[in-house]
Amino acid sequence: MKTLGLTLGKFAPLHKGHQSMIETALQEVDELIVVIYETTVITIPLHIRANWIRKLYPTVRVIEAWDGPDGYSDDREHEIREEQYILGLLEGEQVTHFYSSEFYGEHMSVALGAVDRRVDEARVRVPISATMIRSNPYKYREFVSDIVYRDLITKVVFVGAMSTGKSTITEALARRYHTSFASEYGRDYWTEHQVDRRIGLEAFDEIAVGHIEREEKALLGADRYLFVDTNAITTYMYALDYHGRAPELLTRIALENAQLYDLFFLCDDDIPYDDTWDRSGDQKRQVFHRQIIADLQARRIPFITLRGSLEERMHKVDEVLAKFEPYRNYFGELNG
Repeated sequence: MKTLGLTLGKFAPLHKGHQSMIETALQEVDELIVVIYETTVITIPLHIRANWIRKLYPTVRVIEAWDGPDGYSDDREHEIREEQYILGLLEGEQVTHFYSSEFYGEHMSVALGAVDRRVDEARVRVPISATMIRSNPYKYREFVSDIVYRDLITKVVFVGAMSTGKSTITEALARRYHTSFASEYGRDYWTEHQVDRRIGLEAFDEIAVGHIEREEKALLGADRYLFVDTNAITTYMYALDYHGRAPELLTRIALENAQLYDLFFLCDDDIPYDDTWDRSGDQKRQVFHRQIIADLQARRIPFITLRGSLEERMHKVDEVLAKFEPYRNYFGELNG
């Protein structure tokens, strides 16, 4: 007889305790269903939380419960609503084992006619809860998979022309918020590989890939925020400036870049120009600044402009971060 396991929850967020339960079930049954509920306790959307499980456990059948019962209660009326909802989702499919680490394992197992399989109910094996992680993801980093953790961090990118203060504010904010930052990979690459202040077209693909790898490394050690100095969109603009075109990989990465960051800040060209050997003059900065604005507008990427001194710019970022909630319509809230 085929054995079919079932577990359910909000997974807000998914942590090593949940994973231990899922992995235990996968060892004990032929097939496993995970039902994941919509919830307001975390701003991360249901489909993203569901995809964590799909990526980590490709053989699991994940059901997104967008219209599941609200709340969390041992009230019998609530229990009945949940039982009826789950039975409706199953459409007559017979579950043999119900997995949980909570009190509701008893009533759900009875309703399903399944074995009540509790896993680490006392939280001895994995001493963590989703509530603890939501309160401080960085403190409990060891209990969260990399796949999950990257979605718990707000990624903030600073774009703009040369000598507009991107590097300075990126590092200063990382110090203020006690977190990590990703410096501009392209600048390091150019310094090492330039010949007569030029690099080849194919080098821009290497820069785009290298910058993303640098971001990923910094992201996994970030605390709440990751501050990023430039991105593939800026690299794309430099490729156009150098060669009049951009290589295919860079073009694709730049198109995808809008989805990688929660907030875009544009550093204005209102600060004094620092005319170092590797730059091309203030007139070039002014032109490149206008080009970057036009490109952001063409890509329909909302951005916030930073002007003034470093402290004035940082104060503006502070104001935005204080109001910002990941996966919420920040600009819509401002206009509402």
